[in-house]
Amino acid sequence: MIKVGVLGGRGRVGTEVCRAVEAAADMELVASVDAEESLAPLAAADVVVDFTNPGVVMENLRFLIEHGVHAVVGTSGFEPDRVAQLREWQAATPGSKILIAPNFAIGAVLMMHFAQQAAPFFESVEVVELHHPNKLDAVSGTSYHTAELISEARAKAGTGPSPDATVQELDGARGANVEGVRVHSVRLSGLIAHQEVLLGGSGEVLTIRHDSMNRESFMPGVLLGVRKVAGLGDDLVVGLDPLLGL
Repeated sequence: MIKVGVLGGRGRVGTEVCRAVEAAADMELVASVDAEESLAPLAAADVVVDFTNPGVVMENLRFLIEHGVHAVVGTSGFEPDRVAQLREWQAATPGSKILIAPNFAIGAVLMMHFAQQAAPFFESVEVVELHHPNKLDAVSGTSYHTAELISEARAKAGTGPSPDATVQELDGARGANVEGVRVHSVRLSGLIAHQEVLLGGSGEVLTIRHDSMNRESFMPGVLLGVRKVAGLGDDLVVGLDPLLGL
């Protein structure tokens, strides 16, 4: 049995994680911790799933690293400096492995993979992400990671920047610039989590879109991460791709 702890256990996604862990035959929920509560019970876990927020996730992970507990992280906000900091902590206190997934929905992982494959073949590419209005960050972690993958693929292939003749712009109208890729954020009641990648070339447009209709869509990926994190080849992995053989 894998002993599992959940950070953010009373949140919308955390509640689903607790339910999924309790329903899994090979897992035992040993701790569920929420805001302002002691992290101490998490030391009894083999793996902790973190769905909190960018403001507290680093201290959560520092505690887990210091106690040799593996982590599966769905909280966003992991820019390169944060990843580098985690690696420093892991080097100082070896023993825990961390899986950070910008999105746990299998379809979303495939969307990012397909976008990365297609990006070098089109002159233009932009990303639109759409979420519920209670989401704390913009752009989303998924769209940020998607833009990173697209930028990397285009640079490797020698594809130039997307053409853009804009010279007069209302502040923010062209979205965020993530490594040369424009990312636009929509926050709207009724949405859960959605993203589309728009790729344009001569006389054609390719749209790659993923929609999460409910938070249960993240659970297969979360449980996969819990089962596989201890066996990761690297101490810190970003994305579910290696676990899916991509």
